[in-house]
Amino acid sequence: MAEVMEQTNPYLLDFEWFEKETAATTGPALHRLRNAAVARFAELGFPGPRDEEWRFTPAAPLASTPYSLPSPDSPKSATYHLLHQGEGPGATLLGANAHKPLLLVSDNPLAKGVLVGSLAEALKEHPEFVERHLGRYADYKRHAFVALNTAFLRDGLFVYVPPGCIVEEPIHLDTLVSAFKGGTPYVWHRRCLIVLGADAKATIAETFARKPGNTYFTNAVTEIVVGDNAELDHYKVQEEGDAAGHLAVTQVQVGRAARFASHAVTLGGAWTRNEVNAVFAGPGGECTLNGLYRGDGRQFIGNHTLIDHALPHCASHELYKGILDGKARGVFNGKIFVRQDAQKTDAKQTNKTLLLSDDATINAKPQLEIYADDVKCTHGATVGQLDEEATFYLRSRGVGLAEARALLTYAFANDIIDRIKVESIRDRLRQAFLSAHGLPAAAESEGE
Repeated sequence: MAEVMEQTNPYLLDFEWFEKETAATTGPALHRLRNAAVARFAELGFPGPRDEEWRFTPAAPLASTPYSLPSPDSPKSATYHLLHQGEGPGATLLGANAHKPLLLVSDNPLAKGVLVGSLAEALKEHPEFVERHLGRYADYKRHAFVALNTAFLRDGLFVYVPPGCIVEEPIHLDTLVSAFKGGTPYVWHRRCLIVLGADAKATIAETFARKPGNTYFTNAVTEIVVGDNAELDHYKVQEEGDAAGHLAVTQVQVGRAARFASHAVTLGGAWTRNEVNAVFAGPGGECTLNGLYRGDGRQFIGNHTLIDHALPHCASHELYKGILDGKARGVFNGKIFVRQDAQKTDAKQTNKTLLLSDDATINAKPQLEIYADDVKCTHGATVGQLDEEATFYLRSRGVGLAEARALLTYAFANDIIDRIKVESIRDRLRQAFLSAHGLPAAAESEGE
């Protein structure tokens, strides 16, 4: 108990001054939500190895580091810029000062009725709409880090696509941790709410980036509502610094006959845990979860997914691939939950991990929990090294050992990269994997 208090007290003290500083600009509903969340965080504390969902995930690096919320006088970088490349509207939330985050919106026009911008402004201008969704899906009562994020909720990113609206160009939501003060390890509680109305269609890309070298922790929560018969392609690319911690919870509600697709890519960070949870809130929906991660050195990368088939006639497809080298550690914990009333469920889950060194490790735990009898559900996990026969085939045709291994590794990753529909993201990831394995850019054409 004493250890739990020692770990949580710095955050509780930060909350006291945060509440005082923001009292004048916080509405009653948000005030109640934040106080309920911080009280729950104080009860939960940080998860430990006895928590089944954290058994293979070391929370100690986050709990033992004295991360603090940036104060109002934290420095700001002199130059701000949008991170995304290519066409389409977007917004950047810079973590230069978490007390007063700076939000920039691109000059690209938005379709009529579409909102992309500040969550705080949306709370002021459309409280009855935002409050209907904010904090309703990501469960702070059960998840300590969601509780912590909710306790420090002041601003963030907000996207609303009205019913029947089709957004042709991708919407880019970028988060850049842009400044530090001395050697202080900061924590950034980043929040995002995305709402698609019935029959709407959009593509949204979230990017997390930072130059290497600084120690900080990103605690991100994204709540997504996909209305009836709506379609959303969601991308999350994490390229944070080599000393950064990153925990992200994405909670999705999939409406009647709606389609949701997630593509999660992890390339950076010293410690990363991604959680993607999707709930079918109406019958006839479809959910696709794709993931790709690459780790080396002593990186830790965990991916936890849950697809809750709560209603009948829904389909889900999941494919996660990982590449681990050096002494990197990985975790895949994927669960398909089929409730008693969810007849005619069709679900498939696949996890594949490529270990490039004898010291790299992966803990894989695919799960099916089924309470209905008229379903089609499969799952599988494979862990292995590069195919020796394929390596021999390439070498017999004059390809060197190192290049052969690089080509096979790139081909393994490219299966996921090819599924990415946003050209700017797909090309950037291809180049990142090519460069990581010493392959020339001209090799891109081999995947096409």
